[in-house]
Amino acid sequence: MKKYNVGILGATGAVGQEMLKVLGERDFPVGELRLLASSRSAGKVVDTEKFGSVTIQEATHDSFGGLDIVLGAAENDISRTFVKDIKASGAVYIDNSSAFRLDPDVPLVVPEINPEDAFKHNGIIANPNCSTIITLVGINAINKLSPIETLYASTYQAVSGAGAAGPVEMYAQSEAVMKGEPVEKKVFPYQIAFNLLPQIGGFQENGYTSEEMKLQNEGRKILHLPEMKVSCTCVRVPVERSHSISAIVITKDRLDLKDVSEAIAQAPGCRLVDDREKNLYPMPLDTSDQDKVFVGRIRRDLANENGINLWCCGDQVRKGAATNAVQIAQLLIAQE
Repeated sequence: MKKYNVGILGATGAVGQEMLKVLGERDFPVGELRLLASSRSAGKVVDTEKFGSVTIQEATHDSFGGLDIVLGAAENDISRTFVKDIKASGAVYIDNSSAFRLDPDVPLVVPEINPEDAFKHNGIIANPNCSTIITLVGINAINKLSPIETLYASTYQAVSGAGAAGPVEMYAQSEAVMKGEPVEKKVFPYQIAFNLLPQIGGFQENGYTSEEMKLQNEGRKILHLPEMKVSCTCVRVPVERSHSISAIVITKDRLDLKDVSEAIAQAPGCRLVDDREKNLYPMPLDTSDQDKVFVGRIRRDLANENGINLWCCGDQVRKGAATNAVQIAQLLIAQE
């Protein structure tokens, strides 16, 4: 089997570490593995079960020669700094930042939904926002039955979505509250323990946050539905891992609930968890550290006859970021 030289830009972050883990789990045919990070991490050794011991290198403009694929797990500014170098090296850059998602020349890909778009790249493929991926995987089967015209969504996003320091702060605050001690706030603007924060991202002129607008802007591009309307509220919740989404999907045609459930049960990347008699439905604890999006609570919307109401959960570090990027890489090598 042909092997590929793979780099991970931002290898020491939560998503970068998960990318390394997923590459091993999926037996990706890696020749050379190049872990790239800041100068602070350079020289450290990462021991992996699949790839042995790998020394972290400082990311510089000369770091990408000889690589076939670069998985990006760095912030927007880092991604923009090195994108020309990656393209010049001949590698394909699969970027998890938001830097290029809405660039018309850069495909935005969820392999279960629009795999064909991955092959239209010009050296860069963008990985969508985590909540966008989880939501769209959960509702794509509905869109195949009848085009989605409107989507109302509320996301309940885990603290790990803010980085590795998010869970640390949540647990430290929880302990402080239980002891009656002052709560320290560094990662989040307000106490997150025993609380909800209805803001993720900065507020825009229309009153929505940057995170909330991603579901519409990215969703339209991925689903090829340029007129789809989305109204979204994003909430940070005191859950360690896995995002949850309440979605109301308004389709062009009125759909039968049985057909919807059957389509979701058979949809790639989905698992139907919907049994009212046994009180079974998706929950963050059940969806963490795996790659499926669990979908349940499927019911008729009471305000719109063409509406379907559902609840879905998925691991935002894996399917919402690392796994999706590795899946895109798998698409590319499968065509060679």
